[in-house]
Amino acid sequence: MRRRTDRNAADRNPLPAPALNQTAMYLQSLASAFPPHRYTQPEIWELLSVSPRLNALSRRGVKILETVLTGNSGIDTRHFALPPQDIFSLDAQGLNEAFEAEAPRLAGKALAKACEQAGITPQDLDALFVCTCTGYLCPGLSSYIGEQMNLRPEAVLHDLSGLGCGAAIPTMQAAQGYLAAQPDAVVATLAIETASSAFYLSDDAGVLVSACLFGDGSSASIWRGQGQPGQWKAGHFRSLHVPAQREKIRFVNRQGYLCNQLHRDVPVVAAEAVDKIFATRTADPAAIIAHSGGRDVIDAIEQKIPQYPLRETREGLRKYGNLSSPSVMIALEDRLGQNNAEDKLLWLTGFGAGFAAHSCELSRE
Repeated sequence: MRRRTDRNAADRNPLPAPALNQTAMYLQSLASAFPPHRYTQPEIWELLSVSPRLNALSRRGVKILETVLTGNSGIDTRHFALPPQDIFSLDAQGLNEAFEAEAPRLAGKALAKACEQAGITPQDLDALFVCTCTGYLCPGLSSYIGEQMNLRPEAVLHDLSGLGCGAAIPTMQAAQGYLAAQPDAVVATLAIETASSAFYLSDDAGVLVSACLFGDGSSASIWRGQGQPGQWKAGHFRSLHVPAQREKIRFVNRQGYLCNQLHRDVPVVAAEAVDKIFATRTADPAAIIAHSGGRDVIDAIEQKIPQYPLRETREGLRKYGNLSSPSVMIALEDRLGQNNAEDKLLWLTGFGAGFAAHSCELSRE
């Protein structure tokens, strides 16, 4: 079939069949961590409603906050690295400093738990792959986490940025590439987001909705290139990029602030991308484990693929809000904790800025 080269080709053509010779990697442990500050949505509105920062908003802006925080968003509680009254009092510099202080600490908690579950110490790690999109450091978070966790000086440190909410799966794929070259290595992947370090208030709808939906959290996993019977094996990584939809969901920089640009079409765009990439699966899974995105996104995906209710994804959204990149791993941790004997194949997907969608399969004998 003749290859199309125009920018909308991804919207019309089926994806090629997935390569079946990808090197597998084996899950040793999976653990998450959350900040201590936990609030219900109405509690957040109560704190914001008396904040002087609301004086800078229009009546419409205030109404958006109140409607989302007191309505049926699918979210019960969220965790923040800082209390809301502190978050919304910070300027751009203060938010950057909050990310630098809080993100490594939260990431380290998840990594320590994952290492303990795997029966190793952080010093046993040969490589660490870290993804985030809610702040920027150079050197990246991996340097700070490596120092905090006392990783060996020769450990390989990699940071993936700019991948948005879908970053956890490409980060796993990067780790897979390392294990293909070093099959005896022990590798950690870490998805960490302190979304609150990108919070501020303005009349931009995307900014306001982000402040109402996103939460802070981290997820760490340990992988080896060689597995034991019964361990979960990750492989068959796939990606789909639709640049024509880029402006519908992305971060833009406004006067030093990260501004989350969100379009009302995001649920439809996400569902169409997930449906297209799901068509490349190697077999029907026991469940789809997805990034949450939000209530409307989950609804749209379930409408496209109705035979797979996204129970773990909804539960993660309910308990933590939209966690961005860690969310798919939080949902996976929930599913694996159920110990369903019939689970032999799970299909994971994350999606977001780009517009991009990613997937992989977890299987076990």
